[in-house]
Amino acid sequence: MKALLAHLFSHKTLPRPEARQMLLHMAEGAFTDAQMAAVMAVYIMRTITVDELMGFRDALLELCHPIDLSNYDAMDVCGTGGDGKDTFNISTLVAFVVAGAGQAVAKHGNYGVSSISGSSTVMEHLGYRFTASTDHLRKSLDAANICFLHAPLFNPAMKTVAPVRKALGMKTFFNQLGPMVNPASPRKQMVGVFNLELLRLYGYLYQAEGKQYALLHDLGGYDELSLTGMAKVLTPAGEQLVSPESLGLPRYQPQDLATDGTVKGAARIFMAVLDNKATPAQRDVVCANAALALQCAQGLPYPHALAAAKESLASGRAKTSFTKLLNL
Repeated sequence: MKALLAHLFSHKTLPRPEARQMLLHMAEGAFTDAQMAAVMAVYIMRTITVDELMGFRDALLELCHPIDLSNYDAMDVCGTGGDGKDTFNISTLVAFVVAGAGQAVAKHGNYGVSSISGSSTVMEHLGYRFTASTDHLRKSLDAANICFLHAPLFNPAMKTVAPVRKALGMKTFFNQLGPMVNPASPRKQMVGVFNLELLRLYGYLYQAEGKQYALLHDLGGYDELSLTGMAKVLTPAGEQLVSPESLGLPRYQPQDLATDGTVKGAARIFMAVLDNKATPAQRDVVCANAALALQCAQGLPYPHALAAAKESLASGRAKTSFTKLLNL
């Protein structure tokens, strides 16, 4: 263990097999909390390599309890988190808007670590009970067109490192891995990432795997379209810079997306959006991201996808998906 830490702290990287083995050892409890914190600190201070990212992902997928939802052609919509913006739960709301628009969703999520309210945090606060039951999750998709996959139930490694991540209170390489280890292995996915380097790494991996994807990074530092400025979007067709105006939407200010710093406040915005009583900024940001997800999954032109997202919200179908999911 000391040799491994010395290797990492001397600015050396790990080949893919060694990265895999290290994470397997962490999951098995072979590291103390202090040693796990030291490893995480390395990747806070430097960029992860492609080989390391692939090795860590290999380990998590090896440990993961997979679930077969292939009959539903469900997509995932998620962000890495770690952007430090403390916005409301945009990607989780996007999942319900997309489900309401007719695209099945297998939403992968976890508690907030570097933010107040992660997707699991707000869902639990609003009354959702996490489950790993395949029958229940399939019933959720049948009834609500969406299911929620709480990461620690499917990947024991996430649970093992959770206390250390929480104590650090910062984004770690586990943020980078989260979207890659959805236990349903969806072929369609929209992922927001917290920096351009990670966007490049995700693009390399997803293109090699033949996924149907939309990857994005907002140049204001967000892991989602914020409509506060330019964003880079990467798809199998290439990459492009988009502005709020090019998406047919207004430009907003960062404070328009902020919460009051509490889970209760984030949940209040969450329900206001679903009730179609949110501010124009909150509504438009959710619809902008949902449209990108629908464009990714269904190949719709963006203006048509945006209209479908707005209709899902305005008609109440997005809230119906949410209500049905909670009431199963």
